[in-house]
Amino acid sequence: MARNRSGALYFITVIAGVILAQFPFPTFAANPGITNVTASRDGITIRGTTDGSSLRLVELRAHGNYNAVTNLGTATIPATPAAFSLNLPRLDGKRDRLFSSFVVVRENSTDLSGAIGAPRFVERFDNVATYNTPFPTVTSKKGLQVQMVDDAIALGIKHAALNINFSQMIDLSQRTNSFPWDVDGHTIHFQRGYIESLDRQIGPLAEKGIVISLILLVYQAGDAALNRLLLHPNYDQSAPNRLGAFNTVTEEGARHFRACVEFLADRYAREPRYGGRVANFILGNEVNSHWFWANMGRVSMETFAEDYLRTARIANTALRKTSSSARLYLSLEHHWNIHYPGGDAQQTFAGRPFLEYFNRRAKAQGDFDWHLAFHPYPENLFEPRTWNDKSATTNDNTPRITFKNLELLPRFLRQPDFLHHGQPRRIILSEQGFHTVDKPDGERWQAAGYAYAYYKTANLPDIDSFILHRHVDHGAEGGLNLGLWARNTAGKSIAEPARKKLIYDVFLKADTAQWREAFEFALPIIGIQRWEQLLAQ
Repeated sequence: MARNRSGALYFITVIAGVILAQFPFPTFAANPGITNVTASRDGITIRGTTDGSSLRLVELRAHGNYNAVTNLGTATIPATPAAFSLNLPRLDGKRDRLFSSFVVVRENSTDLSGAIGAPRFVERFDNVATYNTPFPTVTSKKGLQVQMVDDAIALGIKHAALNINFSQMIDLSQRTNSFPWDVDGHTIHFQRGYIESLDRQIGPLAEKGIVISLILLVYQAGDAALNRLLLHPNYDQSAPNRLGAFNTVTEEGARHFRACVEFLADRYAREPRYGGRVANFILGNEVNSHWFWANMGRVSMETFAEDYLRTARIANTALRKTSSSARLYLSLEHHWNIHYPGGDAQQTFAGRPFLEYFNRRAKAQGDFDWHLAFHPYPENLFEPRTWNDKSATTNDNTPRITFKNLELLPRFLRQPDFLHHGQPRRIILSEQGFHTVDKPDGERWQAAGYAYAYYKTANLPDIDSFILHRHVDHGAEGGLNLGLWARNTAGKSIAEPARKKLIYDVFLKADTAQWREAFEFALPIIGIQRWEQLLAQ
């Protein structure tokens, strides 16, 4: 097999090892090109149709863009109109084609302007995963972003979310005791101390059967070399936070990103090797407010979506390489048909058009099983009485989706265009909380907000979890006090627990037989006589 390289792209010329197969279905397609790419443990199968043109098959790398193309190789697909199937080895030396995309181009093309159809990625994985453990099931949706593991277990949580900082994972010094990981023949090293600290958090939670979600993040580090590798090349230093978009633009950046996901997926793919299993991987944080939480500079929604789609596909493929059931989630905050007004149109965008664009582009390139991690905070983060939200309406044009109109979200994702293999995307609520207002009724309002939200979530079958934020009030959240615990304002740490708030007992009993008794105080606060009234709204 011959191969030509050009920039971020490489191309294959298919010779004797490729099988050209005829199929019993029609031999001429209205939309010729590649229609499906399937991967197995050892090979890649590319199916499509020709339109009578002499075509060549082109393989593109997962990172970067797909524009400047030269030296496309020689003709590989006969000019006869037909359905074709091309079989390639899964490995090209040490390089795994699982992450590539493929496109056919007309014989005389010198760039992708002669492409027939869009580049398509692997969208079916047959016997690829190392581990085939079913997705875990639990008895309730009660979850928490965990700060104190023992307390979280005592609270009876069934879901937990933990932040992962890729900047702390990577070890560029390549210490002798670091954890090595191979990507296409390149060895990436991981910080032993950081990984073992994750083991100590994940292990006790997994032992109790808690479904664990890792929130994948990259913070600006003090090491310039590390930032060049991990942060998006367009990361803007003037943005207010240190959270960046991932660098899957450069070859080396994409390699390190992929290594991080593969390493985590493999290490926590089964029990009890390193103490526990991780089922969910959330890609970034609230990306529709990217300037604040996934910074790649000032860009349009479409530019950000294309970059995020590339990164999501690499992450999902890395998961599928290891696990047949682990799930990848996109992360959005509650602005649905409007963008967060704290940023302009190149800093924030509305969630709904972003998902519509992302879904359309993903399906054009080969659909994959992404899911949604949504944050339905109250419209005003400082007002816990979310049932009063004015901008959460019951129609499709609602400015925001909060707990008041949460039922709109699964309804939206059940539209035929959003289904994956006929099934709706799964939803988790991975970060949302209720502020304790500094008033005599502040703790009652906070606890009532949680009771209201939990009841609504428990009755929406497409939503798998409600992961509360936070465990303990945090002194660096702009004045928000979202915790189950009040913090010690004179303590040594910024989130040192001092005392349990009223919400603590409500949370404890939310998924038990005592829930009605624990929730009863909230009925007159909300203005209803019985909880079932919420289901009729």
